[in-house]
Formats: sequence, structure tokens, C-alpha cells
Amino acid sequence: MEIAINALLTAVGLAMLCFGGNWLVSGGVAIAKKLRISNMIIGMTIVAYGTSTPELAASVAAAGEHSQIILGNIIGSNIANVGMVIGIAAILVPLAISKTTLRKEIPIMIGVSLLLVALSIDGELSPFDGLLLLALLIAFTIYTYKDAKKQREKNDHSISETKTNVYAKAGGLIAIGVALLGVGAYLTVENAVVIAKELGLSEKLIGLTVIAIGTSLPELITSIIAIRKGHTDIGVGNIIGSNIYNVLMIMGVGASLGGVLVASNVFIDYAIMIAFSASLFIGLKLGVISRPVGIGLAIAYIAYLVYSFFV
Repeated sequence: MEIAINALLTAVGLAMLCFGGNWLVSGGVAIAKKLRISNMIIGMTIVAYGTSTPELAASVAAAGEHSQIILGNIIGSNIANVGMVIGIAAILVPLAISKTTLRKEIPIMIGVSLLLVALSIDGELSPFDGLLLLALLIAFTIYTYKDAKKQREKNDHSISETKTNVYAKAGGLIAIGVALLGVGAYLTVENAVVIAKELGLSEKLIGLTVIAIGTSLPELITSIIAIRKGHTDIGVGNIIGSNIYNVLMIMGVGASLGGVLVASNVFIDYAIMIAFSASLFIGLKLGVISRPVGIGLAIAYIAYLVYSFFV
């Protein structure tokens, strides 16, 4: 009977993720159009911050006693974002990626992942390391803001007066969307964890798989909704931004609250995470993440899940 209740609550959580993702994308697109800011920037900021809310909530809850869940959640989510989310999205619709994104944001995503590896060499992510990551988060946010401001100034000549209620409505949609994503992910993850524990899974494995997939559902739902609405750049920007925020913000907060121990076998997962991120460079030559590439990413992700359970 308890399992049936857990399954029902999981279904409710998934429904909230669907509605939340739809409203978050709608609000983000509305603001992008009014401010003459590219959908890619909106995807990397407002949408990415919003869809990273579940990872943040899960990491804060796990800080201290269950720090292995934090590390597993971040690594697993970043792998799932590329393998599961971009993989499935590219299978549905080939994803065009601008060369600007590949030259700047994707290298930043890989760079912060390499920094995480470097900070982990001593076997621990200390509170000081956490503060360093948070400082870099502030720097990245300022960089993104200046980039958005530059785009807006370039298009200022075509901007007409915008009614305040348009921003209020868009802001309301974003706020409701983020709230639904947060609550929906919480219901989905908490009930999935109950079922997973019944199967005797370790905290690290729960973080890498169950919680990582659960907290990546907002990215998946939001990206699919964005793609169905014709905004593939929001879908791609959402993933790149979320992976950057997962390392800088989620791990920054988690490590700052009490430190995170790093086991030696985690470095294998680090390597896999970076390999998945580097696969996005395929778009540099092709200009698009095609369906065959999407299928390859999805298959690689399934292989990773199998590896995680049996190794």
C-alpha cells in the first residue's frame, strides 16, 4: 500500500514538473522578446536557475551527514543533462547550436568541471572550496549580465515602450513555474528515494541515479517544452547553464555548509561527466546536434546507468 502511495505522489510530482516547465519557458520567452535579449541568454539564466532549484533543495537537505548524496547528485545531474536531456531532445528535433555558444559557454562548463576535479584531489571539498565556487558563480553571473546588456544595447534602436504589466505577467509565470518545479521535483525525488532504499542502494548510487534523474526532470521537461515551441536555443542554454550552476552554486552551497568528502572512485565519474560535456563540441563542426548524435548520447547514458549499478 505504501509503495502505491509513493507511486501516486511521484505521478503528481511529474505533473507539476510538466506545468511548471511550460510556464517557466513561457515567462522566459516573453521577457527575452521584450528586452531584446537572446533566448540562449534567457535559457542560461532565468530558466537554468529555475530548473536548478531541485538540485539546490536536495543538496541543502543532504548537507553535512549525507554529503555523498550532494556529490553524486551534481555529477549524476550533469551527466543526465547531456546524456538524457540533450539526447532525448535531439532525438525529437535536431538541435542547432550557435558557434558563439560553443566558443564561450561550453568551454566554461567544461572548465568549472575541471576545477571541481582539481579541488577534489585532496579528498575533500572544504568550506573554503565552497566559498571559492560561490565567488566564481558571482563572477559568471556578472559576465552573463554584461553579455545580455550588450545584446540589449545593440537592439535598443528597435525597442518600443513596453507596458509594465507584461513584465509582471511574465515574472508571475516564471515564479509559479519555479515553485511548481521545486515542489514537483521534491515529491518525485523523495518518493523515488523511498522505493530505492527498499532495494538497498547506497547514498552515492542514489545520488548518481535516482536523485540525479529526478532533479534533472525539470531540465528535461523544460527543454522538451521549449523545443516543441520552436525555442531550441532555450533548451540548449538551459542545459549548459544548469551544468555550470550545478558545480558553482549547488556544490558551492553544499561544501560551504559543512564540506564534502570525495572518495577515490568518484574520479571515474568525474571523467565520464567531462566526457559527456565535451561531446557537445560535435556541434562545432556540424552546427547541430543531430538525431544520430542524440541516440548515441541516450545509449551512452543508459550504459552509464548500468555501469553505476553493477560496478
